[in-house]
Amino acid sequence: MPRTEIHLNPIGIIHTPHTKLDEIPIQPVFCEGIEGEVVLDPQYAEGLEGIEAFSHIYLFFHFHAAKKTSLRTIPYLSDEEMGVFATRSPSRPNKIGLSLVRLIGVENNIIKVSDIDIMNGTPLLDVKPYVQRFDSRESAHSGWQDQISEESVKARSKRNFRK
Repeated sequence: MPRTEIHLNPIGIIHTPHTKLDEIPIQPVFCEGIEGEVVLDPQYAEGLEGIEAFSHIYLFFHFHAAKKTSLRTIPYLSDEEMGVFATRSPSRPNKIGLSLVRLIGVENNIIKVSDIDIMNGTPLLDVKPYVQRFDSRESAHSGWQDQISEESVKARSKRNFRK
């Protein structure tokens, strides 16, 4: 299969109170009330028109602080190693992250968000609205994660839980 080289340019920067990787909760669900700002480059501001009507948005970003790449990893909810594509680990080949955050408001080229689990200074690649009609599936299952108890999920919600 021929390979196509892809170049992505950041369209903005994400500002959050998270400055230390090992202190960022693992997923946005554990960041309730933590606010941040997504600052788009001004040339992309008109692309935000209409987004303020959505309650949640997806932020696609570059895991700029992730130094290693591994096809196998131990995810935070497991003690067993598995393939990186069955996890949300930042140790991915392309270092692309996805986070679903609550939209608070938009002012010019600045998106105010809450429930954010992204490191301060992270390069933004794209923004897309969460559309419940298309993005929610009643019949969905979550693979190996379906076997993890809620108590274990809460206990392991911090990156340094193993320490």
